[in-house]
Amino acid sequence: MASIFSKIIAGEIPSYKVAEDDLFYAFLDISPVAKGHTLVVPKQEVDYIFDQSDAMLASHVMFAKRVAQAIRKAFPCKKVGLCVMGLEVPHAHIHLIPMNEEGDMDFRKPHLKLDPEEMKSIADSIAANFV
Repeated sequence: MASIFSKIIAGEIPSYKVAEDDLFYAFLDISPVAKGHTLVVPKQEVDYIFDQSDAMLASHVMFAKRVAQAIRKAFPCKKVGLCVMGLEVPHAHIHLIPMNEEGDMDFRKPHLKLDPEEMKSIADSIAANFV
């Protein structure tokens, strides 16, 4: 059975896409810990990020770097944090989160509830800065 992320990539489930190429898809987290919180996933479904080939893992991180640069332009911040947890969905993914302090990466804090217009505006802003 395809993961929820595979269904998002296939367009079966709507998402707020910020970037895409032949191998990767980046979209806003629907339960963000900060505005601009983005997930970067490989289009090829693999459960554990370190089960990717060395070349695919390197490409995944390099694509995430380009997305992080777009996030930083769209949401000025000190840094964009990167986190890999991978327990909640059986599809490798990288979380990218704009941060000004370490607490901005705390997944235990209450997550934001943003309306669809704001989510679309955030996605469009990041997408416009993606190179």
